[in-house]
Amino acid sequence: MKVIVVGAGVVGTMHAWQAAERGHEVVHIEREAEARGASVRNFGQIWVSGRAGGVELDTALRARELWEAIGARVPGIGFRATGSLTPVRGALEHAVAEAAVSRADGGARGYRLLTAAEARAANPALRGTFDAALWCGRDAAVEPRAAQLALRQALLSSGRYTFVPHREVRDVVGENAVRDDHGDVHTGDAVVLCTGASLTGLVREVAGEVPVRRVRLQMMQTDPLGEPLTTSVADADSFRYYPAYRSPALDALNAGQPQDPTAAAHRMQLLMVQRLDGGLTIGDTHEYEQPFAFDTLEDPYEHLARVVQSFLGRPPPRIRRRWAGVYAQCTDTSRVVHRQQVRDGIWLVTGPGGRGMTCSPAIAEATATELGW
Repeated sequence: MKVIVVGAGVVGTMHAWQAAERGHEVVHIEREAEARGASVRNFGQIWVSGRAGGVELDTALRARELWEAIGARVPGIGFRATGSLTPVRGALEHAVAEAAVSRADGGARGYRLLTAAEARAANPALRGTFDAALWCGRDAAVEPRAAQLALRQALLSSGRYTFVPHREVRDVVGENAVRDDHGDVHTGDAVVLCTGASLTGLVREVAGEVPVRRVRLQMMQTDPLGEPLTTSVADADSFRYYPAYRSPALDALNAGQPQDPTAAAHRMQLLMVQRLDGGLTIGDTHEYEQPFAFDTLEDPYEHLARVVQSFLGRPPPRIRRRWAGVYAQCTDTSRVVHRQQVRDGIWLVTGPGGRGMTCSPAIAEATATELGW
């Protein structure tokens, strides 16, 4: 087969990977020189811990297996089986962590409730004050700015892959074919549109209004920490955000311990991952109402810096970069992805939301299976 993939973010790149792995010829079209959207503006977390039970968790666990296998073959993606720690303070937060550990699927996630001393033994950089920590052994990390580039280099070496940058696909031409803004027509046995948060233009023309919304977030990256941060780190606000933590204990936390006003106003949680250069990627916020602001706000960054300091026991390193990003999320957030046949031989795959980096290998595998590749 010949497969045309439109979009070189992580979802598109994983579709190209799946097609090439199955022996097919791949033409990969990207409007920029390389991906510039949410696929590079994220934590690089393979985040199993907070996923909803059932299909979403199954998808994340399968993706975690695939990421590790790909990482063994493509070291440039920077795969690390870091696990994660969510430090907790007080009885209400501790009860949510206990409820998570007691889930029927807690073992599959690698949940354990650690004492503060055990958590510091696992991650000595955490010198702040906390009572205990929820450990998730299945969480991992890759390098978001490098992963797509490394995967593309591996694909190029296969001899079955052609990358076509600086081309924006403008319209569909009959069956199994698209035309780019240079007027060139790309024809294959299957076309997969992995357009990310670009939901107007071509997507609206071929698919109409899809059940997907856009979400904006703010993040930052610091200078090197000066020591290893051996696990990813989250705060208890992540309990309020991720579906795995829903329980009567969470209801009690929400009722008895409201979020910090800044965190509530910007729908915030702390997630923190160390990059291979030693810097920390820290976030994030969630904004749903459009039109989105064109600038970033300082209050969320200041809040995150305070939370990080409370866990590290010292101020975080100097902030080197700040950015905003936009990702596509299914409006029914229980759905992992929106996959739709929009024309004969042409499919749209979008809307994984904040699960894109985590779940993309399994999403692409499911597409390949469904399409009979």
